[in-house]
Amino acid sequence: MAVAHKGAISFGLVNIPVDLYTATQDVGIRFNQLHKACKQRIKYKKVCPNCNISDLKPEDIVKGYEYEKDRYVIMENEDFENIKTEKDKSITILHFADLEQIDPIFFEKTYYVTPNGSDKAYALLKTALESERKVAIAKTVLGTKETLVTIRPAKEGLIIETMYFLEEIKAIPKPVANIEVVPAELDMAKMLINNMTAEFKPEEYNDTYTERLKDAIEKKINGQEVVEAMPQPKSNVIDLMDALKQSVQATRKAQ
Repeated sequence: MAVAHKGAISFGLVNIPVDLYTATQDVGIRFNQLHKACKQRIKYKKVCPNCNISDLKPEDIVKGYEYEKDRYVIMENEDFENIKTEKDKSITILHFADLEQIDPIFFEKTYYVTPNGSDKAYALLKTALESERKVAIAKTVLGTKETLVTIRPAKEGLIIETMYFLEEIKAIPKPVANIEVVPAELDMAKMLINNMTAEFKPEEYNDTYTERLKDAIEKKINGQEVVEAMPQPKSNVIDLMDALKQSVQATRKAQ
């Protein structure tokens, strides 16, 4: 697995060189876009209409910031690196916090963090975070963007999760009505939650839609028709309390 980022975690005078590896991967099915008439793949070319070049190569392309209409300042890769301070190159811990204080909406992407010649300091940070039940809030520069991150202990090491800044979080599109909850319905909802509470075991979950999609693709490859899935039986329950009662009853039987 390729290293996604090399850096060092720093807090106080402690410096821990580390490597970051992406912790997740896309396992969904990818489709190519084809021309409907001839079934050939659609190609995307980077063109320059001014120079009449129809297929630009990566080395012909630079990054430009439009500071006025049709006027750009060119930024080379060295420019981005030159403005980075030693602090930017480090994953600098700002403070520590309780994980429960962070709304999950702020989390973006997960990385495994492995020590790079710093096993003792790495183990010390992991153990201290576990002991105090804290996560570290830190900042670093990944690529060309300053990034807020959390550092937290996991079973086999440390995990870094990149986070959105507050200004990157969109406001809710429309207000949610402030409706008073009926106590009897609330009690029934709590009972349903308790009936359906179980230990989270990630190995018990799988992507059933992708499995059905693979099956449909295999059938089409073999010349079979893809038939419509059987419709789920619809409930005639309309009243909320009735729906809760029937759900509680059904989950009792399932236990």
